[in-house]
Order: sequence, then C-alpha cells, then structure tokens
Amino acid sequence: MTQELEALLRSGVRPRALRDLVSARPLSILVAAPHPDDFDAIALSLRHLHGQGHQLQVAVLTSGASGVDDGFGGADGEAAKAALREAEQRESCAFFGLAPQRLHFLSLWAAGADEAADAARLQAWMARHRADIVFMPHGNDSNATHRRTYATVCAAAAGLGWNDSWACLNQDAKTLEMRVDLFLDYDQPEAEWKAALLRHHRSQQARNLRTRGSGFDQRVLQVNRQAAEALGTPRPYAEVFQLMRLGAGQ
Repeated sequence: MTQELEALLRSGVRPRALRDLVSARPLSILVAAPHPDDFDAIALSLRHLHGQGHQLQVAVLTSGASGVDDGFGGADGEAAKAALREAEQRESCAFFGLAPQRLHFLSLWAAGADEAADAARLQAWMARHRADIVFMPHGNDSNATHRRTYATVCAAAAGLGWNDSWACLNQDAKTLEMRVDLFLDYDQPEAEWKAALLRHHRSQQARNLRTRGSGFDQRVLQVNRQAAEALGTPRPYAEVFQLMRLGAGQ
C-alpha cells in the first residue's frame, strides 16, 4: 500500500478510494488523536484497515477534560473529567474491536506542563511503534490542539528519521481547507454503526445537544456527508484525507 501511496502522489490522479489500495504485507499504523473521540471521527477507514490485518496503535494525546460540562456524569474537577473521557474512549474502542493494549493515553500539554518534556514523551512513544502510516489531524485547522498535534508529530517523525513513513491528514469539523488525495466512502448501515460508536462519547453527545441542538454523532456524519457530496462518491458519506510524506512535507 505504501508504494501505491507514492504512485498516487506522483501521478497527480486524485482522489483515490482507500478500499482500492492493498498491501502485500501487514502495515504498522499509528493514530495520533489530539482528544478522546478523534479516533472515532475516522473510524470506518480504520476499521477497514484493521479488518485487512494491519496493526493499529492509538495514542490519545490530551485528556480532553475541558470538553466536559461541569457535573456531567458526576464529574467535577479536571481529574474526574479526564477519567470520564478516558472511560468513554475505552468503551468506544472496545465496541470498535481494538485490543485494550493498543490504546494509549499520553496526557500531554496539561496546564503548566514542560513542552519539551511532552514532545520527548511523544517521540519516545512513536519510537516504540515504528509506523508505515500515521493518521493525524491536518495542520490547517482552527483547533489549537489539532495544530499542535500536527506540528509535534511531524517534528518527532523528523527526529526519528521516518522519511519513508506516510501521514494521512484527516478532515475534521474544524479543518479549514485541504487537498483530498484519499477517501473512504460509506453507506447508511455503516453510518449507523459509526453513529453508535460516536455516542459512546456521552459527554460530547450531551454537550453538542446542549450547545448546537444536534448530537456529536450527527455533527461528524454531516462533515462526512458534505465531503461525499463535494467528491460525488457513489456512497452518501466519505472520510477524506490528504497524503503527506512525513519526512518531506509534501
């Protein structure tokens, strides 16, 4: 598959369907999720790769405690809110079928944290899980933690000499603009599975219902619906990605 990604960028023929790409060997795939629930936003692409026998390792970089309403689920205070979001992510990954040992919580960038030390911790985690492909947010995003994730993962990969590794930069509700190189379109039954996965993040479902009038599940599906409409895909939803060589910044 990595050779096909190389050929895709060189050919300029984009976008390509992820379902059409195959690999002669199992790949090592890392997911750098800025917050709990970012894994779930691209879950159908990851389920497709997981089902092909590729090895996923997921790092949730921050606690996401600030995203929990005061008192939700009895959680008051940062530690309780962080524990609640971690439990939600564990439940969603169990629903997905990810082995518990493949889910890691790094708790980076807390208030007063040492930036250099946190960057070193992320690089050390990445060094233990040499990747062929890294899924992470796009750098052109209005969310500061998404931008920081992009920059820190790129710096860590450069420090590790991962010049032959690929990044799949995913579209998010807060992505400002991106090139679409790769997509996975999906149908209504798959959308219902994804919505059920997203609803494991009960704190985010409740917060979105309160502040936006619609659930977290519908917000994510709407992003995918709009992406499919823009691409004219056969199926009504699509997760979309921009490809980049981690060492080259293409």
